[in-house]
Amino acid sequence: MPTTPGRGRAAAAAAAGTAAALVLSSCAVLSTSVREDDTPASVSTTVPDGPVTLRLAFTDDPPTQALVDGFTEQHPNVEVELQQTQFTDYIKTVKLSMSSEDPPDLAQYNPGAMESLVPAGLILDLDQHAEAYGWGETFPSSPLESLRTDPDAAEYGSGSLYAAPGALSILGVFYNKSLLEEAGVDGPPQTLDEFDRSLEQVHASGTTPLGNGSLEVGGFQLWNALLNVLGDEDDYRDWVYGAPGASIETPAADEATDTLTRWAEAGYLPEGTNATTDIDAQADFAAGESAFLVTGNWAAAELAEEMGDDVGFFLMPGPTGEEPPVASGSSVAYAVSSQSENADTAAAFLDYLGSPEAARIQLENGFMPVNPEAPTEGDGVMGEVNAGFGGVVEEESLLPFPDFATPGMVDQLTPGIQGLVSGTTSEEEFLRTLQEEWDEHHE
Repeated sequence: MPTTPGRGRAAAAAAAGTAAALVLSSCAVLSTSVREDDTPASVSTTVPDGPVTLRLAFTDDPPTQALVDGFTEQHPNVEVELQQTQFTDYIKTVKLSMSSEDPPDLAQYNPGAMESLVPAGLILDLDQHAEAYGWGETFPSSPLESLRTDPDAAEYGSGSLYAAPGALSILGVFYNKSLLEEAGVDGPPQTLDEFDRSLEQVHASGTTPLGNGSLEVGGFQLWNALLNVLGDEDDYRDWVYGAPGASIETPAADEATDTLTRWAEAGYLPEGTNATTDIDAQADFAAGESAFLVTGNWAAAELAEEMGDDVGFFLMPGPTGEEPPVASGSSVAYAVSSQSENADTAAAFLDYLGSPEAARIQLENGFMPVNPEAPTEGDGVMGEVNAGFGGVVEEESLLPFPDFATPGMVDQLTPGIQGLVSGTTSEEEFLRTLQEEWDEHHE
C-alpha cells in the first residue's frame, strides 16, 4: 500500500489535533444520533424524474466509476459524486463521514466500520428494498449472507441486509504451463496430494514452486485456501461470522497450518517472501520466477495480458478431488446511509449492480458478476476462472475471507503467517493468537 511521507512536527501536531476533534465529534454523533427505528415506512423502486445527486464513498479501485457511468447513462437526471479513500485509511474515514451531519448517500461496505455504524442506526436496513426488487433471485445467496447481521453487528451471516454486492471475487491458484511442463508435471493437480507432489517436482527442477507475498495478504490467503478445502464450511463460517462458541483451533486448521509450515521449510516459497508485496509476487510469477501463485481473479486480466496462453487457473484441490468446489471470495458491496434523502435512488443503483449491463462491466474490470445468471464464458485463463467461480456459486460455497472475523484480525493473520514462514512462531501459537483476538471481540 502507498505510504504518506512524513511531515514536520507542527503539521503533525495540527493533524493530530484535527483528528482528535473529528474523533470526538464522531463519538458525539454516534452517541446522540441513534434511531429507535431506521426502517422506512415504505420504499419505492421508481427513480424520480427531477435532478438527484448521490455521493458515494469507496476505497481502492474496484469498477466503481464504470458502474456509476453505466447507471447514470440510464438515468441522466442522476449525478453521482465519488469520494475515494485509500484502503489503509478507509475504516476510520468512512466511520467519521457516515456519522457526520452530512454523510454520503452510499458507502463501500466494510465489516470493521459496520460494527459501530449499524448499531448506531446510521446504515439503512435494506430488507424492504431487497424484497421489492427481488434481490434474493438477482444476487447469489453466499455474498448476500456475508452482508447480513443483527442490529448490534455482533454476528454476521443472518439478520437484516445492510448492503448489496457490486462485484465478486474468488481465490484460486494460477499456474505457469511452461514451467510445469519443464518440471514434468502433467497439468493442474486434481488432489491436494498431487499438488504437494507438483510442488516437489517443480522444486527439484530448480524453479521456485509457490510465488507469495507474505508482507501483505498473500501469506494468509495461501493458508486460507488450504483451510477452505481441509475444513468444514459451516464451522469456518461460524467462526468468521462470530457465532457463539466458534473456534479456529480445530484439527482442520491444524492441518492447514502444518501444511503451510511444511511447504515453507521445504523451500517451496520464495526467499524473502516476508518482505515481498502482493503486487511484486504477481510480477515475479508473470516473469516466470515461480510456477504457482495463490491469489484472486482480480489478477487474471493482467496475467493473461502478460503471459498469454501460458497461464492457467484452478481452484485449490481437496484431499480426494471429489469434494464439491469451495473457495473464499468476497464482494465489493455498498451500503446506504439511513440519513440519505435519496435512499430509494441509492437502492436503484444497488439494483443496477445485478443487471446484465453491470455484469459486462464487472467482467471487463476483472471481477465476477453478481448476477448468477449472467454469462461468464471466456477464453483462456478467464474462462477457467469463470468456470471455477460458477461451480462454487452453484454449490453456494463461496466463503468469506478470514480477516472478516474481527476488525483487528488482519493484524494477527499477517504477522502470524510471517512467523510461521520464518520459523519464529509455532503452529499452536499462531492459531491461539487468532482465537484470542476473536474471543476479545466476540465474547
